[in-house]
Amino acid sequence: MSRFFTRQHPPVTALLAASFGVAGALALIWTNPSFDDYEAHAGDQLVLLATAELCDENALSMLLRLWVKDCSALVTSQRGALADLAGRFTTRWNFGIGSFYVTQLEAETLLPGLSLPEVEVLSLGLAGRFVVLRAETNPGTKE
Repeated sequence: MSRFFTRQHPPVTALLAASFGVAGALALIWTNPSFDDYEAHAGDQLVLLATAELCDENALSMLLRLWVKDCSALVTSQRGALADLAGRFTTRWNFGIGSFYVTQLEAETLLPGLSLPEVEVLSLGLAGRFVVLRAETNPGTKE
């Protein structure tokens, strides 16, 4: 009968696990990247992709290659504009401990013979980092 009246204490391991869980959740909330962080990240990624796509020897026409002397420097100088572009076409779902970002860009013709592809990127922002979960591109065939 005395066991009904004794107070049961939770095990120490359960308290430690709960404490670590709460501390982990608070750390994730604290380090959840902001929309500005995502814009900067997207700008960096777009610079890398655009440099790889546009600065290849066969990507630009002969006329454009004569006009653009240092393609990679030109693309890098547009980092802010590319980050702003990504920000305008991005939707963020903030869940406190992390955020999902969906960036959707339509195919656009920049110059005759030079067009941007259609792009959709799903990213997860968690613990101050970004992870691309899905990236789909379709060639820029807009007429």
